[in-house]
Amino acid sequence: MVLVWGLAGPVFRFSDTWQLVINTGTTMITFVMVFLIQSTQNRDTAAIQLKLNEIIRSTHGAHNAMLGLGNLGTGELHKLQAIYQELADNARRDRAGGSSDIGTPD
Repeated sequence: MVLVWGLAGPVFRFSDTWQLVINTGTTMITFVMVFLIQSTQNRDTAAIQLKLNEIIRSTHGAHNAMLGLGNLGTGELHKLQAIYQELADNARRDRAGGSSDIGTPD
């Protein structure tokens, strides 16, 4: 398509319309490609989320409340993040003090 457009340049004397045709065509193709890529990424993200949900569901002692976190609001996610950040901070402090950082505190 680009080759035909390039060869048609001398016929149309490299006019503004001739340039507009390729600009419009490439813009439309770019627009369609963005939607295709975004659709693929959304499917991949959903598949990864389902795999993580299955790992959580099948792990003994895991918190099933973690299933479907993508459906929570921003505030709820920040609360959960703060809880897990506190657990990580406590584990680092315990480890620095010579204690084990392995375990599942409530």
